[in-house]
Amino acid sequence: MIRVAVADDQAILRGGLAALLRLEPDLEVVGEAATCAGTLDLVEERRPDVLLLDVQMPAGADGAPADGIGVAEQLQGTDGAPRIIVLTTFGRAGYLRRTMEAGAGGFMVKDTPVERLVDAIRRVHQGLRVVDPELAAQSLAVGPSPLTAKETEVLQAAAVGGTTAAIAGRLFLSEGTVRNHVSAAIGKLGVANRAEAVRTASDNGWI
Repeated sequence: MIRVAVADDQAILRGGLAALLRLEPDLEVVGEAATCAGTLDLVEERRPDVLLLDVQMPAGADGAPADGIGVAEQLQGTDGAPRIIVLTTFGRAGYLRRTMEAGAGGFMVKDTPVERLVDAIRRVHQGLRVVDPELAAQSLAVGPSPLTAKETEVLQAAAVGGTTAAIAGRLFLSEGTVRNHVSAAIGKLGVANRAEAVRTASDNGWI
């Protein structure tokens, strides 16, 4: 039996997917989670072989990863870590790149037919990688993020909202430093303002 855990903040989708997987004779759904913190707890407690992991989930606790890719990064290399298939509504090439860099074994969009998902679970369990070929081609076309780590961090904070002062306070930076990073990101992304920089970076999966 392949022990599977499902992590997604949408209860109907999560429950429906778990129910479909339970119909497979070689799959056992050992648990579900709705937050990043809950996913880490679930993995530690139930030790699944394969984790189906949503990208956009709430942290769920202070200090927890901000999204599913952060969960994958935290689990990477840990003792008994499950093989991970990232599931997302957003088939963005940049997400695929980040997913693979985080050590996941698969990347699929949520409207993938369940038969294909089940096949992916079996393949990833065997140590293979499963990636949507169209997304793989897009990822090569988009290329890596042009942003530095600090520019990425500032845009991630800007995506949450708030003034420059608020962002500076959250990141323990001066307002001038925040403005400099935002300005540099705007220049690299070829956009007109902070909002467009956030949107472009998000669409490409760079934040």
